[in-house]
Amino acid sequence: MIFNPGFQNKFNPAVRKVWLHISAGLGWLAVGLMPIGFASRWLKPVDFSTVLSLVAIGLLLAIGIYFFAIQGWTSYPLVLFMIFLGIYLRTYSPFPKPLLAILYLGIGGGHCLPACTTLSISHGQFGPRFPWYES
Repeated sequence: MIFNPGFQNKFNPAVRKVWLHISAGLGWLAVGLMPIGFASRWLKPVDFSTVLSLVAIGLLLAIGIYFFAIQGWTSYPLVLFMIFLGIYLRTYSPFPKPLLAILYLGIGGGHCLPACTTLSISHGQFGPRFPWYES
């Protein structure tokens, strides 16, 4: 790497991309497992057939989040609002917890699926997934 004290080189990562993919993938996996853990605790007292239908709806929501969640930096205030809304719903929700479990399964799965994709890119299994990915 040629040292150039220019503006652009100030922000170039000093590690290889594979380590950036692994750290991002593990971070998103941890973020995705937390709401799935909440949802699984909320679904314990519910009968099995209801759990299956709620999990199926949550998985469909997760797939939708997976395909439509690539966002720019301008949507970060929306993400912050959604974090506070999630805390509010978990604490003061008028909805029963099994219905909230659908939302939490969808959000958790929506974080876990891209994490698995990112980790598989870092191992070179599927090749580039995103247009800005450079090998």
